[in-house]
Amino acid sequence: MTVGSSCAEDPADREVLFVVRCFLAMLGYRTEMSERRMNPGKGSLMAELVLLFVGFPVLFRLLPVRLAPLPALWLAALYCIYVLRRASGPNAMGLWNAGPLADSIGRVLGVFAIAAIVITAAVWRLRPQILFGLVRNSPLFWALLMVLYPVLSVYPQGIIYRGFFFERYQSLFRSPAAKILASAAAFAFSHLIFRSPWSVALTFAGGLLFAWRYHVTGSLLVSCIEHALYGCFILTVGLGGLFYHGAGRTALGR
Repeated sequence: MTVGSSCAEDPADREVLFVVRCFLAMLGYRTEMSERRMNPGKGSLMAELVLLFVGFPVLFRLLPVRLAPLPALWLAALYCIYVLRRASGPNAMGLWNAGPLADSIGRVLGVFAIAAIVITAAVWRLRPQILFGLVRNSPLFWALLMVLYPVLSVYPQGIIYRGFFFERYQSLFRSPAAKILASAAAFAFSHLIFRSPWSVALTFAGGLLFAWRYHVTGSLLVSCIEHALYGCFILTVGLGGLFYHGAGRTALGR
């Protein structure tokens, strides 16, 4: 079956149809786009960016029932992988790039050590009752999270907000700083679903660091390792409640 074989001549119509065709191609329908390398214009890219990074988080936030975010996260990641492979072929997965890890890991750990000390001191000073609460109360569950969180959560987020975002939308930004800022903003905005301003603020700060790391290293692996360090530490130190549905109130003591 062929979808969109006769596209409207109006440029505005073509821009709108671009995003629809991406999803149709994922479902196995043949489109004009699926038969050639994807080479969208800036209008199409902007429409896709707004749909993925503004529209979907808002829709998820406004749903009358609260759904687990991981299935939606992985669907989005699979879409991003599909688009990258269609646009770049086998080289798309070269974004993983383990080469810079040896030279970068020392700096990653150094910054993390300082941040961990500051965060621990802040929690101990402001909310001592939650400090290391998950480790103390549910050590087995904590250990399971330390294993599963990097794979099930960090990896797809790295694909979406660093690998895909940087490669897909590079033509929309005039400078690396603008691209890093936009990536961090998109990353933070997605955490709107957790209904806590602290979740958005913390992930914006983290998003700046992870996006900058990806920019300077060109390595999704390095960026994901850094993301996993901070995410696992947040869960460990007692702030994980900020990233559970409806649990932000508990973590902040409101």
